Amino acid sequence: MTTKNHLVCDGKGRALAFILTPGQAADTSMLAATLSEIRVPGARGRPRTRPDRVLADKGYPSKANRAWLRKHGIAATIPERDDQIAHRRKRRGRPIDFGDQQRTRYRGRNVVERCFNKLKQWRGIAMRSDKTARNYHAGLCLAATLHWIASTAKIPRVE
Repeated sequence: MTTKNHLVCDGKGRALAFILTPGQAADTSMLAATLSEIRVPGARGRPRTRPDRVLADKGYPSKANRAWLRKHGIAATIPERDDQIAHRRKRRGRPIDFGDQQRTRYRGRNVVERCFNKLKQWRGIAMRSDKTARNYHAGLCLAATLHWIASTAKIPRVE
C-alpha cells in the first residue's frame, strides 16, 4: 500500500537515480543499491557511476554503509545517530569525525529535499495515487526527466 523513494541527486538538485521500495523498508539498507544505479554519460568513455562525496541524513549511518563507501573510494558526510554516539562512548574505537568542515558540507544536503519537492509538484507523485509501483516509477522518471531538461535548457532573457 505504501512506497518509499530512495533518491540520489547532483549538486544542482537534479535526480541521478532512484529506487522504489515498500514503505516498511529501512533507509540504511538501500544506500549501496541506490548509489549503484547512478549512470551519468560524459562526452566520451564510460558513464560515471561514482560520486566524489555522499551527503546523507541520520537514516543512513551504519558500519556496512561506511565500509561500502570506503571500499569504493567515496567520501562521506553522514552524521551519527544519538544512540550510536552513546554506544561508541561505552566502547573504545575511532570516533567519526564530524567537525566544522563536515557540518558546513552537511548544510548542502537540503538540495536532496528540494529535489523531492520539485518531483512532488506533480500531484500524482505527491499523492501516490498510482495503483502499481511500475506506474508510480514511470511517473517519477518522467518528472525527473522534465526537471532535468528544464534545469539545463538555456532560456533567453526577455527585456
